[in-house]
Amino acid sequence: MAFHKEPPFSHGQAARTAIVLCNLGTPDEPTAPAVRRYLAEFLGDHRVVEIPKPIWWLILHGIILRVRPKKSAAKYATVWTPEGSPLKVWTDKQATLLRGYLGERGHQVTVRYAMRYGNPSIPAVLDELKAQGMTRVLLVPAYPQYSGTTTASVFDGVALWGLKARQLPEMRFINRYHDDPGYIDALAKKVQHHWLHHGQSEQLVMSFHGVPQRTLELGDPYHCECHKTGRLLAEKLGLSKDRYKVTFQSRFGKAKWLEPYTEPTLIAMGQQGVKSVDVVCPGFTSDCLETLEEINMEAREAFLHAGGQQFSYIDCLNDSPDWIRALTDLVENHLQGWPTKQADDPMALNASRERALAMGAKD
Repeated sequence: MAFHKEPPFSHGQAARTAIVLCNLGTPDEPTAPAVRRYLAEFLGDHRVVEIPKPIWWLILHGIILRVRPKKSAAKYATVWTPEGSPLKVWTDKQATLLRGYLGERGHQVTVRYAMRYGNPSIPAVLDELKAQGMTRVLLVPAYPQYSGTTTASVFDGVALWGLKARQLPEMRFINRYHDDPGYIDALAKKVQHHWLHHGQSEQLVMSFHGVPQRTLELGDPYHCECHKTGRLLAEKLGLSKDRYKVTFQSRFGKAKWLEPYTEPTLIAMGQQGVKSVDVVCPGFTSDCLETLEEINMEAREAFLHAGGQQFSYIDCLNDSPDWIRALTDLVENHLQGWPTKQADDPMALNASRERALAMGAKD
């Protein structure tokens, strides 16, 4: 096996700690070629599509990558910002703010973000950190609910990088935080803030990304963790069981996925006389194509066309101060035992504080 060329190592060098916030990924631009490259990597991951590789390779390259990129690129174009993909913009901001909040608590650590598919890739970021002398790395997937299709795939990306590294940094990995009190509180405050300014609808729909039903039958905990997040959020909001629904979106292919499906549920609500709905996507910590286009455009149109009168989409956590504080608490808890505090370095602390404030963080 060929190893990466290792950066110079000095015996006795100081231990340095890094945090990598890992999200799913995004095309580099809203064009068919860029989307094709992204989908080839994403849908080529056996964690994502568990069809025998030879069969799936023929379907993916013979059909899907010939048809889907152009349609997907047009959808990406509707949500693209001057700074790039919303997912990338928000993940970048979260990493920057996390660095600032940790700095204010005296932790002198490096924080980077990486994408499982696309750029900046997990291997590229880990190479950069290793070259900078990082000896400890905490990996934080941006998925609150654990699934083999997402969280475990991040671990695969790290492990594949490790196969080619001679000297590995010490590593820790956060698996899940679907029931973390800070995360639930941040979600509740997002919803409450929306209600305060726009009023409360008849129903709150909590839409999570779907996965095939087969993953649940094989032991994946994702379905159960989504429902626990939904129950805890409803309790925090004081909602009875008849005032909210947990649904699953983004179905792909003809196989049965976790139900109930989001858009058909909204259509049924409209047809049954529900006039107003609020929709929140707790499983997405950053707004992206699946929330901004699939929910706030397609699902909105479907509900209104079915007879609904008011559709309100509630933004993801994004750079909410409540969420960044919760993320900081989560990370700080998993940093225990690693020497990261240098409280006697006021210049570093001021720099961290200024960086956080410049990004719009508010205490």
